[in-house]
Amino acid sequence: MNQIQLIINQLESQLAAWKTAKRQLVPKKGWLRMLRSALGLSSYQLARRMAVSQSRVAQLERSEVNGSVTLKSLSAAAEAMNCQLVYAIVPKESLQTILETQARKVAKKRIERVSHSMTLEAQTVSKEKQREQYEALVNELLTGSPKKLWNEE
Repeated sequence: MNQIQLIINQLESQLAAWKTAKRQLVPKKGWLRMLRSALGLSSYQLARRMAVSQSRVAQLERSEVNGSVTLKSLSAAAEAMNCQLVYAIVPKESLQTILETQARKVAKKRIERVSHSMTLEAQTVSKEKQREQYEALVNELLTGSPKKLWNEE
């Protein structure tokens, strides 16, 4: 197993816990307001704990709901409620699936480009042979550095 594959496997293990978390819906009024309410904190009390104005807390809660809140602001609000901000980017599919999909896109483009040139030169290759070349190219792309997969789009 090469080093890149080892890193991917380790990261997949770390991301496993997040895959269930991503299925959790964000509360309609946001996490800040939900937690603040659950703790019995008024917006004034939270503002005092954060050393900001009450209108700033309301603005934070609105910006969380509309997706424009900063991580720094969320972290400060969480800290003021004795909570911790947890942040992650969770892939929609496994990292391996994402890489395979991209390798297949690149391989398809390359094979189509070569096939077109060969057709112009009256040197067509059978569909079976094209399929073999395609699969070989996909495997070759996956064994190298993933960086090269993203250069051809």
